[in-house]
Amino acid sequence: MRADITNLLALFVNDVPLMDTRAPIEFARGSFPGAMNLPLMTDSERQQIGTCYKQRGQDAAIALGHRLVSGKTKSARISAWAHFAQTHPNGVLYCFRGGLRSQIVQQWLKTEAGITYPRVVGGYKAMRNALIESTRQAIAQCQFLIIGGLTGTGKTEILARVNNSLDREGYANHRGSSFGKRVSTQPAQIDFEHRLAIDLLKKQSVGIERFVIEDEGLHIGSCSLPVELYQLLQQAPIVWLEDDFEHRVERILNDYVIKQCSDFLGAYGPQAGFEHFAAQLVQSLNKIAKRLGGERHQRLLSNMQAALAAQANHGSTALHRVWISALLSEYYDPMYAHQRSSKADRIIFTGNRQAVAEFLNTQPPS
Repeated sequence: MRADITNLLALFVNDVPLMDTRAPIEFARGSFPGAMNLPLMTDSERQQIGTCYKQRGQDAAIALGHRLVSGKTKSARISAWAHFAQTHPNGVLYCFRGGLRSQIVQQWLKTEAGITYPRVVGGYKAMRNALIESTRQAIAQCQFLIIGGLTGTGKTEILARVNNSLDREGYANHRGSSFGKRVSTQPAQIDFEHRLAIDLLKKQSVGIERFVIEDEGLHIGSCSLPVELYQLLQQAPIVWLEDDFEHRVERILNDYVIKQCSDFLGAYGPQAGFEHFAAQLVQSLNKIAKRLGGERHQRLLSNMQAALAAQANHGSTALHRVWISALLSEYYDPMYAHQRSSKADRIIFTGNRQAVAEFLNTQPPS
């Protein structure tokens, strides 16, 4: 029989299956990668019991809970927990604080299904606090190296070629720019923080203490880096990635038009998918309308709409190169050139994709 769990970080390092018995609304606010929500109570039941607790006390609230979760409802939930436990014999269960809810689930599993299953002492709150503290320690103890470069140079592709990278765009499910929104939604801020923390933790567990991360702002779409990490990155050394203008245009065309359109078609179907894709592309351009200026924004918007019409009518994406080229040369490149100038004293290496990948792979991980 396995004892209840107190070694919280080991849960994440070892990818232990997690049964989250909190209510769905709590799970949606923040959870852990791969955790399965099998709640003791629905949102409505939890609200009723909470109201009863405030008005009549704990004993009355517990009694109400047993009335609400009884009969076929209770049997169905125990069956779901038992299936999880049997499918994941090395897993654990938890509630918010490791208190009454997880104890009830644990007890019912044992008495009704004959399964002894460990719970996490301190629950979700203790697990989250452990991850927050592990991130703070990593920021204080580890070294960080930044990949910079103009838009479209393929910085994310470089991250995939080194084993000590931190892909914050991947954690955030967002490409990082005003055009970076993906078909699928971004995670909650808490989930983003957990993904970052767990990746750091796992890599530290195999001896990595020097990390490579892409040059971005504080925010990646709706997600934000921990402020302490963002501030540290403002002083970190930079490796600057270079690529030909034509290659950059083609990379952006492929990532933000061809692949993005395919993702929308897969999610919504041919007609609705293209409409959603076109609307998001236009919306992305409109987000930077003020920074572009009226005339330039209207010109690029006209070019984009012509490209979308050609794509819709003939399947050709060639015209997208017009607005992409103009956006790079007139907006993004001057902005990044200014940023590079302001960070020149931090740049320790400059090269193309192959040279940068080789340089990063020769750097010791610790």
